Amino acid sequence: MHHTDLIALIAVGLSIAFVGGLIATRLKLPLIVGYLAAGVAIGPFTPGFVADTGLAAQLAEIGIILLMFGVGAHFSVGDLLSVRKVAIPGAIVQIVVATALGIGATTLWGWSFGEGLVFGMCLSVASTVVLSRALIERNELGTDAGRIAIGWLVVEDLVTVMMIVMLPIFAVSLGGSNPAHGESALLPQLGLTTLKLTAFVVLVMLFGLRFLRTLLEWVQRTASRELFILSILAAALGIAYVAAVWFDASFALGAFLAGLVVGESDVSDEAAEEIVPLREAFSVLFFVSIGMLIDPGFIFEKPLQVLEVLAIIVVGKTVAAIGLVLLLRRPMRVALIIGASLAQIGEFSFILATLGQQLSLLSDEGRNLILLGAILSISLNPFLFRGIVPLMRIVRQRWPRLAHYSIEGPNSEAKHA
Repeated sequence: MHHTDLIALIAVGLSIAFVGGLIATRLKLPLIVGYLAAGVAIGPFTPGFVADTGLAAQLAEIGIILLMFGVGAHFSVGDLLSVRKVAIPGAIVQIVVATALGIGATTLWGWSFGEGLVFGMCLSVASTVVLSRALIERNELGTDAGRIAIGWLVVEDLVTVMMIVMLPIFAVSLGGSNPAHGESALLPQLGLTTLKLTAFVVLVMLFGLRFLRTLLEWVQRTASRELFILSILAAALGIAYVAAVWFDASFALGAFLAGLVVGESDVSDEAAEEIVPLREAFSVLFFVSIGMLIDPGFIFEKPLQVLEVLAIIVVGKTVAAIGLVLLLRRPMRVALIIGASLAQIGEFSFILATLGQQLSLLSDEGRNLILLGAILSISLNPFLFRGIVPLMRIVRQRWPRLAHYSIEGPNSEAKHA
């Protein structure tokens, strides 16, 4: 007998996802909806074949790594620094607003403050895969809106890492349980985390600029496509693994920094192009893995709460992002793209939810609400993007000054195109 769980997951998962994608296309729905439905079909809450959720999560993580590596390869440090004045305050304020909305909703439901805090934090962070894929599909990655959205995402990633570190420290005071940490460990833990993240960034940048970039350029000159692809995968997966295991950062952050280094080399375009097939395949498995976690029956048990959660993610976060971008004097079109990009939740929300359950700060009901909020917001996200063009027409007709308002003053929208 051979262990075939991994083969079964890949074979059945991709096959069902293909069928789901075909049906979604025929119904003129986003492909993502078909992939999520495929995950529900092979999940533990529906009859028939049940895939291994643990293996699915790991395969999905590979998709995140490859996607973030490709995103990083298209960017430069200068691109990120150029949007820091919008991305940093925007991401932080939006996280605070979404968390506050989550606390407010759970207070009305009778939850404790600690549960509400964790729940709100889970609703505040967007999905790396959904945001990056949406920008790539719409050719917005290299635009002003794309650079701001990616910078926003990087800040959210760093804040999420801090959340993951701080939650165990404050678990007991928030009403949870975690005998491994006490409040007295706050400053040492924060100091150690900051030191690790700083050391990782410095190491990657120095190592990458002095060695990795040169190595990849040398491999390219060997004219071996196979060896070049292997070097790209080794760089993306290896640095992401080191980030998570040695420096307590996320796989996504490590892969993004690796891509950022490669993006400064002469092989950036080729590197990003070569991993596209693998990236797309593993991205499909990411959405399938989300669908596997969904209990379809729960939506009928708590319909009003599900709608409230969806409203916070799609309406609350979107309005907050649009308002913040406009206050920071960027064009309306940029604000709408960023608002639509962030109007969903995904993998980081699941990580926080899992940690919350381990610390007795989140119930099964909260976890199910987060999962349903994810699948519904991801399904609705493509429709939000489709609404940008007609909404811009309305804005130009009724509020022309608002449509052209930007950091450089009125009538400068063309400069950001």
